[in-house]
Amino acid sequence: MTPASSVGHPTDGEGWVRGADGVPFRRAARVLLLDPQDRVLLVRGHDADQPERTWWFTVGGGIDRGETARDAAVREVFEETGLRLDPERLEGPVLTRSALFDFFARTVRQDEEFFLARLDGLDRDAPLVTDNWTDVERAFMDEVRWWPLPALAQVTEEVFPAELVEVTQALLPGWNGVTRHLGLARDEAATGDSSTPASGGSGR
Repeated sequence: MTPASSVGHPTDGEGWVRGADGVPFRRAARVLLLDPQDRVLLVRGHDADQPERTWWFTVGGGIDRGETARDAAVREVFEETGLRLDPERLEGPVLTRSALFDFFARTVRQDEEFFLARLDGLDRDAPLVTDNWTDVERAFMDEVRWWPLPALAQVTEEVFPAELVEVTQALLPGWNGVTRHLGLARDEAATGDSSTPASGGSGR
């Protein structure tokens, strides 16, 4: 693995733009991915400066040049889990938010669109594969796990977005076609994704 410091900061790469306030920002696509048991798929990450600090966030990452948010969401799901989704199976965006967080010792902002997707048929038995994680992702991402919502509501680690359980629970009967906007939140953990590191791989 090549240390991030040896190739410059991840936010110096494609997809990140420095705002008028000097804070690097980018657009990102994330997925609330549910299985037939209504479990949500999340990634566990850690702070490189505080290895004991861990949190859970949704699959997803930065939108590359020329991509739609929907296309980026599908790509990120494959890169982070090995699962292949048809873009037409994504509903939404069901949720948007902007997140400020520390990523490799630098404060960044990520404007996120969340899509909803359900696995059925053979998908639910497909193994989760992390072979496509980038070096940056491997530096802070530890595992991918299916979480029952009642169990997730009881975890002591941080979860991003903080409203994840409530939002997902409301979507279980189906999406009503209305996008929920959470606004700007400060995520007090260094979460991330690489295409770089949100809620959210690929600068969270």
